[in-house]
Amino acid sequence: MSKKVTMQQIAGYLGVSKFVVSKALSGKGGVSETTKERVIQAASQLGYFSQKNAYVKTMKLEQLPKVPAAGKQSVLVLMPNIRFRTKESAYCGRILDGIASRLEADGFGMVIVSEQSVDHFLHFLNPNGILGLIGVGEISTALLLEVHRIGLPMVLVDHEDMLIPSDTVFTNNYESMYRLTKHLIGSGHKQLCFIGDIAYSRSFKDRFLGFRSALEEEESVGDARDWSLSVKGFEHEHFEEPIRQWAAKKQKLKTLPTALLCANDMIAIGAVHALEGLGIAVPGDVSVTGFDNIEHAYKMTPALTTVHVPKELLGRRAVERLLGRIAGQSNPMEKLLLAGELLYRESTGPANG
Repeated sequence: MSKKVTMQQIAGYLGVSKFVVSKALSGKGGVSETTKERVIQAASQLGYFSQKNAYVKTMKLEQLPKVPAAGKQSVLVLMPNIRFRTKESAYCGRILDGIASRLEADGFGMVIVSEQSVDHFLHFLNPNGILGLIGVGEISTALLLEVHRIGLPMVLVDHEDMLIPSDTVFTNNYESMYRLTKHLIGSGHKQLCFIGDIAYSRSFKDRFLGFRSALEEEESVGDARDWSLSVKGFEHEHFEEPIRQWAAKKQKLKTLPTALLCANDMIAIGAVHALEGLGIAVPGDVSVTGFDNIEHAYKMTPALTTVHVPKELLGRRAVERLLGRIAGQSNPMEKLLLAGELLYRESTGPANG
């Protein structure tokens, strides 16, 4: 049987005092954010958080700040970048619909939280009315540690943190993008490019890995240095100009790929607009694909080939997993993968020539 990992071992591993480790893991002040992140990472690497009886100093419920009782038990839904992640957004809004409908079916409420600050986060907690937390999208490690420290059950949707153990719910991003890439290769495309910031989210990274794996299995694909283009933003307008500049250079050098596989639909919509602005026909000259199947994807012209993500189902499964975690807190963590559906529309076709 392996020995229990102690704070003293973590301190020795980092070359700091046990007092510093204790401060960092307890969520108290007195240590810098950089030191706290180092302690969290070291604790995770040594297996501290995965221990069944790991000591993380936990606040007693009566110590938590109180807010007026909502009259029934509720689930916190944490959504960072709230400006772009609202109930009206094309992607996260549908996930929220799924969370809300599943909670309502069992008589539970929902409180949407947009504050990432650990200091302010505690003020949302009502110990008499909060069942657990569902995080949608990217959430900081420091905040996840705070949730872990107070013992609040949590499930993450479209995100996971390698340092903090939790249940997660994803679409099978890798397999879906792999199949989509294979479809285009089978249609004669040999110069393909992935467009998206793979550091933005775990989903984007998995989609790129599926794309890359499909290409690596082929002998006749293009130069690996041209396999990806990183763009940042949230709305299709953010992506249009950088893609237009990139495509214009490629067009001039006659090295423009015949297929662009985008990390999500918003990027793909920006790509279509950018290409058409340069007089490049979609799909006549370049095929374009997206991911998520938001409403704009099938309403635009040409309608976008994409992967349908069961967004409402992601939300419902997150609630079910949270309720399961509450019922069995000592059970192993689970990662649920929901199958995406490939939707072939007018934005893709055989390679030209």
